[in-house]
Amino acid sequence: KIPYVGCRVLGSSISMDKVYTKMVFEKARIPQADFIYIKAFRTEKEIKYQYVNKQFEEQEVSISQIAKRIQETIHFPVFVKPSNSGSSVGVHKATNEKELEEALIDASLYDTKILLEEEIVGREVECAVLGNEKVEATCVGEVLSAEDFYTFEAKYQNAASRTVIPAEISKEKLEEIQALATKAFKAVDGKGLSRVDFFIRKSDNQVYINEINTMPGFTQISMYPKLWEASGLSYTKLLDQLIQLAY
Repeated sequence: KIPYVGCRVLGSSISMDKVYTKMVFEKARIPQADFIYIKAFRTEKEIKYQYVNKQFEEQEVSISQIAKRIQETIHFPVFVKPSNSGSSVGVHKATNEKELEEALIDASLYDTKILLEEEIVGREVECAVLGNEKVEATCVGEVLSAEDFYTFEAKYQNAASRTVIPAEISKEKLEEIQALATKAFKAVDGKGLSRVDFFIRKSDNQVYINEINTMPGFTQISMYPKLWEASGLSYTKLLDQLIQLAY
């Protein structure tokens, strides 16, 4: 019964698991990229795959059958993600069946549950939230990746990656993102803090949630405290509020 900063066990567990986060957001009707759920089981000789449908019915499938399902539904390119992983570790973009197989093999090193996600072409933006029952949201920041997508290297090792705070978006789009960030936080039973990441699709300017981070980076150059600082709450005052929310 020691107070601690951040989400409780349920919110943290759901948000760490990309597949189950997707299911919660789907129930909450928060717009998101379409996806396919695959399970991977490693034996001494091979990796076996199972397709899991929306009713949680499982069917053993080959790489070719997975590729065919992708072509019939979410289409290539797809992002292949271990369900439980952070900082883009084990995440790959696959544009064909061969790249899909390579990505699945690598992703299976990190988790038995794998998410195949539709590509959303557009801007990547982030919003910070703070609170328990009463939740506040910041302005929106934009991530400008130096690479094709925001890989581990682009996040931490490529100095050409940068952020823009506040992002150059309309007041209406800002309010839409703030409302969706708050809704997502409450949908996963969030407490204390989270950073909620979105895409703004280039083709139609529609907003899609990417993920929620229940324990975001917290250095003085990390997006979460920078968003709050840009919204009028200093780093030290933010720490004070988080401690109060924990109690």
